[in-house]
Amino acid sequence: MAVPIDSSRHKAMTQVVVTRPEQDASAWVKSLNEAGFKTIRFPLLELSEFLTAQTALDALVLLKRSQAVMFVSANAVRFLAHALRHQPDWVEHFQMARAWCTGPGTAAALAQSGIPAGQIDQPASQSRQLDSEALWDVVASQVVHGMHVLFVRGADESGATAGRDWLALELEKAHIKVSAIAAYQRTPTQLTEAQKVQVQQFIADGAIWVFSSSAALQALVTQCPLANWSMAKATVTHPRMADLAQKMGWGAVAIAPPGLSSLQASIKSLA
Repeated sequence: MAVPIDSSRHKAMTQVVVTRPEQDASAWVKSLNEAGFKTIRFPLLELSEFLTAQTALDALVLLKRSQAVMFVSANAVRFLAHALRHQPDWVEHFQMARAWCTGPGTAAALAQSGIPAGQIDQPASQSRQLDSEALWDVVASQVVHGMHVLFVRGADESGATAGRDWLALELEKAHIKVSAIAAYQRTPTQLTEAQKVQVQQFIADGAIWVFSSSAALQALVTQCPLANWSMAKATVTHPRMADLAQKMGWGAVAIAPPGLSSLQASIKSLA
C-alpha cells in the first residue's frame, strides 16, 4: 500500500533564523512555527532606552510644535510613549497633528498608545513595498510650506540618530522644517565565539536567515568574517537589503513583499 507523502515534513526540517530584536521577534516566530518551520531566535540588534527625563521633555516640546510626526518603527512609538508616560498630553496633540508611519505594526503601536486611527497615515495595504516612498504617496498632499515635521527614530551605538533620510530630504525640498529625536538606542548584539561557530553551522545546514534590518545584516557579517556567505541563504524585507546582501557575497537572497504570508512564501522559495 502506498504511503502518502506528508509535504509538511520538508518544511519542518527547514531551519529559519529570525534576526529581529527580542521585542519584535515573537509574531514572526509564532507565524513561522505554525507554518511548520524550525524557527530559531538569533537577535542581532539590542534595543534600549535612550531618552532621559530632561531630553524626554525636550522631545515633547518639539512634538507639540509639529504638524506631523513620523514614527520610523513600532519601537519608536513604544519607547517614546514610555519616556512620556508621565506626560499624557503628548497623545492629545494628535487630535490635530498627523502621525505618519510605514507599516501596520507601527500603526498598531500608535493606536495602542491612544492616537486616533483617523490621525494615522500609512501606505496603502496593497503597496508593493511599505517604505518612505509609499508613505509619501499618501502624505504629500498634506505638506504645506512652513509646516514642521518631527522624526522619531532610534540612535546607533554612537548615540547619533540612525535611519534612512529619503523622506526627510523630500520634505526639505518642499521647504518643510524637519527635526529628529532618538527615542531608543540600537546596538549590535555582541556574538560570543560559540555563537560565531553556530553561525557557520547554520550556513552549513542550509538554514534560511530572515532580515528586516540592514543594520542586523551588517552586524552579522562584520562579526563573522570567516563565514562562507556564498553558501548562505536569506530572505529580506526590502530590495535595498537584498542589494546589500548580494554585495556582501550571500549566495541566495529572496525579497519578501509585505505580510507574514508573503514572508513564508519567500522562505519556501529558498528551502
